[in-house]
Amino acid sequence: MPDDTDADTDTDGLTVGQVSSRLGVTVRALHHWDELGLARPSLRTAAGYRLYTAGDLERLHRVVVYRELGLGLERIGAILEDSAGDVLGELRTQRTRIAERIERLRHLDAGLDRMIDAHERGLLLTVEQQAAIFGPGWDPDWPTQARERYGHTVQWRRYAERSAARGPEEWQAVADANAALDRALADAMDAGVTPGSPEANHLVERHREVFAAYFPLTRQMQVCLGRTYETDPGFAAHYDTIRPGLAAWLRRIIDAAARAHGIDPDTATWQEEGSA
Repeated sequence: MPDDTDADTDTDGLTVGQVSSRLGVTVRALHHWDELGLARPSLRTAAGYRLYTAGDLERLHRVVVYRELGLGLERIGAILEDSAGDVLGELRTQRTRIAERIERLRHLDAGLDRMIDAHERGLLLTVEQQAAIFGPGWDPDWPTQARERYGHTVQWRRYAERSAARGPEEWQAVADANAALDRALADAMDAGVTPGSPEANHLVERHREVFAAYFPLTRQMQVCLGRTYETDPGFAAHYDTIRPGLAAWLRRIIDAAARAHGIDPDTATWQEEGSA
């Protein structure tokens, strides 16, 4: 078959290449529509090149318009061939579908905005909401400091994904779970629960579950976090305000549970599940 994309001709009509440029569609699409019988050129040159007349071009314009409205080629062909068809009804149906799609895209756009904000800010709460949820000891600068320190990590990305899906009520549930865990830890220490005991190991597992509200926590990572609880002044102050010595006790029960799972707390590193 001749390549009629840029064929020169004196015959009244437009070549495939000229129609492609004029309508903004590919030559392949024009050939495909020709093969389907959807929009065929009426003329051929003596050399066999396709030529589109003004009438052909008008039909192609309609194909392009209906395609941009989201109609399938089979449906477009039916509309073009059925002069008595309910074109207006079809267009109204398609308008409804487009409106629904626009609404979905608006929701998607809003979700993307929240995701971007969560990656940049961490908490999507006002300072007043943070104080009401996390208590008077909460420092609203902590999320910013955490972003500066951990923003490059996988854990921050996972935390941001969870944060983007949360409002004040969801964060209140997270805060309540943490507060309940702190009370349980303090009560267990007061009761003389020993590291490595079933009660202590149960609390260690509960700690991992509660912490999963931020990102998944492996046992190796939990050991590293236990070290931080005892050595970081901010964390240590939090736990020791609840009960003097609670930070050190929490680290000991975490270490004991890790040993029971074959992990040496002295050599544990911040290691995700399945990592080398």
